[in-house]
Amino acid sequence: MSDKNLLKKEYSEVSYVSGPLLFLQNAPDLSYNAIVNIKDASGRVRGGQVIEVSKEYTVLQVFEETSGIDLSSTTVSLVENVARLGVSKDMIGRRFNGIGEPIDGLPDVVADKRLPIGGAPINPVSRQKPEEFIQTGVSTIDTLISLVRGQKLPIFSGSGLPANELAAQIARQATVIGEDTEFAVVFAAMGVTQRELTFFTQEFERTGALARSVLFLNKADDPAVERILTPRMALTAAEYLAFEHDYHVLVILTDMTNYCEALREIGGAREEIPGRRGYPGYMYTDLAGIYERAGVVNGKAGSVTQLPILTMPDDDVTHPIPDLTGYITEGQVYLARDLHNKGVYPPINPGPSLSRLMNNGIGEGKTREDHKNVADQLQAAYANGLDLRRLVAITGEDALSETDKLYLKFADDFERDFINQGGDNRSVEDSLSIAWATLTKLPKSELTRLKNEQIDNYYGAKMEELWGAADDAR
Repeated sequence: MSDKNLLKKEYSEVSYVSGPLLFLQNAPDLSYNAIVNIKDASGRVRGGQVIEVSKEYTVLQVFEETSGIDLSSTTVSLVENVARLGVSKDMIGRRFNGIGEPIDGLPDVVADKRLPIGGAPINPVSRQKPEEFIQTGVSTIDTLISLVRGQKLPIFSGSGLPANELAAQIARQATVIGEDTEFAVVFAAMGVTQRELTFFTQEFERTGALARSVLFLNKADDPAVERILTPRMALTAAEYLAFEHDYHVLVILTDMTNYCEALREIGGAREEIPGRRGYPGYMYTDLAGIYERAGVVNGKAGSVTQLPILTMPDDDVTHPIPDLTGYITEGQVYLARDLHNKGVYPPINPGPSLSRLMNNGIGEGKTREDHKNVADQLQAAYANGLDLRRLVAITGEDALSETDKLYLKFADDFERDFINQGGDNRSVEDSLSIAWATLTKLPKSELTRLKNEQIDNYYGAKMEELWGAADDAR
């Protein structure tokens, strides 16, 4: 049957409804991922997508609630043979819902193309090695967990921690330094409350970040099936801007935990055999299909970089969602509850945080020649200070040497002056100045991770200059 005839055909053998799913018989010519309209007896039309085709049933995800659907009088008709998003440069500065419909009161975007939201497969041979630094304006990330263009670097948060505030801050501050290139942010929020939706909308408008951003906002009371489409809609827009208009695009996805909960809900409605903790056994593959849509491609000037954010249930890093995410992505940024309870913002814990591509994007000609050594020295000194804190909790400070007391004070100063930057936007130069100003509180003999010429350049004679720069940055 031709596509033209298929578009006119209606299917009426709806056998039953289970949660957000509708089961249709005798529709083998509908293809997987096809978009359909579902019309009930009252004339109401709901959208849907084909998620399974077999000899017995064709299973549809309904994009709205399924209450009120009368099996005997409901008809299904094809809209498109695969889920697509209409894309254009005019999407920048606009807000859409989870399925790509405008929600900012402005007219529909006049699409240059309608692209499949599954994304174009990228030949692994055509991928370039990510090695260009992206400045987020957050000292802990830029200095210790550097983000590289084309990387996927998730933020592991916990309930009640300010992951949304950090996401909005990075969205308004992120930039490519040293280049005159187009930079855009694609922001996808999944399963957010009305309060969070209002926060994101007002924050992007207040700070002017909306002018270079595309927002896809899926609310908690929207159907779960829309949540499955939201990150794919966002990544389709990002790929279009990156690979057809040469933008460097930062994609922020929050909250991937809500996305995975939607996967589990739909898997239960399909009566699938569950995997770990009730999540579908294919969740790894599904998440990989999202995260792997980041990268730099040969012959293309643009790039797609991802910052997925997920909330770890009960702060459990072994939970399937952070566990699988850690396998797929190139590092992780941890938010620490103890730092948050101290009033430190952003409460990023450098210890377990890691960027596996950091060394590709820092150093002379990219950030600064001392960047790697400074990062190593900060990590080592802070880890030593934390160990001494635990020791003091048991034995008290009397057993400490004078050097131990300096490390103990260093940990406090490091958290107060370096990690705790509030909503300030710091350049990587500012961050390194504050790092050196903090390190100068330790004796030169303890700075074993730094080269002698680096110590000569930034320690001692330049201490007052560094503290002045640090104070200006703070």
